[in-house]
Amino acid sequence: MANRTVNTALYVHGTNPQYLIDKTCRQRIYDSLYWKEHCFGLTVTGVMEKAVDLTAIGGCFGSTNRPTEFICLLLKLLQLQPDRQMVDALVDQEDFKYLRALALVYFRLTEKPKEIYPKLEPLYKDYRKLRQRLYSGKHEIICVDELIDKLLTEQSVFSVSLPLMTARRKMEDLGDLPPRISPLDESDSESEDEPEDESESESESESTSE
Repeated sequence: MANRTVNTALYVHGTNPQYLIDKTCRQRIYDSLYWKEHCFGLTVTGVMEKAVDLTAIGGCFGSTNRPTEFICLLLKLLQLQPDRQMVDALVDQEDFKYLRALALVYFRLTEKPKEIYPKLEPLYKDYRKLRQRLYSGKHEIICVDELIDKLLTEQSVFSVSLPLMTARRKMEDLGDLPPRISPLDESDSESEDEPEDESESESESESTSE
């Protein structure tokens, strides 16, 4: 029962949601001690609680392709298929960076490009550091904005193949997305809207009085 998708789940990209993780990786997860001891019977709330305690992101690693806790929880979310409102809340919350990372990967796997770009692009401004478990078993530091970039530009993350994405420029040309405003453009716009410096205002009023 613990290895089945909930009966109410809908197909995603034409397949059972948990099949978005390939069979070999899924079997490694099913056979792992973490899955058997911690993921059996988990609810969405339970996944959230365990994601808060994560200390690294990543897929399988080492000579035995041992699955990380992160990829185990991702598979469990795919089995449970939380509703869109819940997933949005997990992505939007800012208190727990590993919970956000988990939700980001889930969102990228399950949603359509028209939803993915507007949801993920604003988070390029999240520069918090994450530990990533590499295939070698070692750790490296990756920032949330780097994870966002991988999700939007690469074909796989953590050895999980990502559904194909229509190029943003093509979606703009078709009118499916508005042009992207980069964080730099936003900051420039904000600086232009800032009030004039008090000293400049005083100088202008003096010259007027003369």
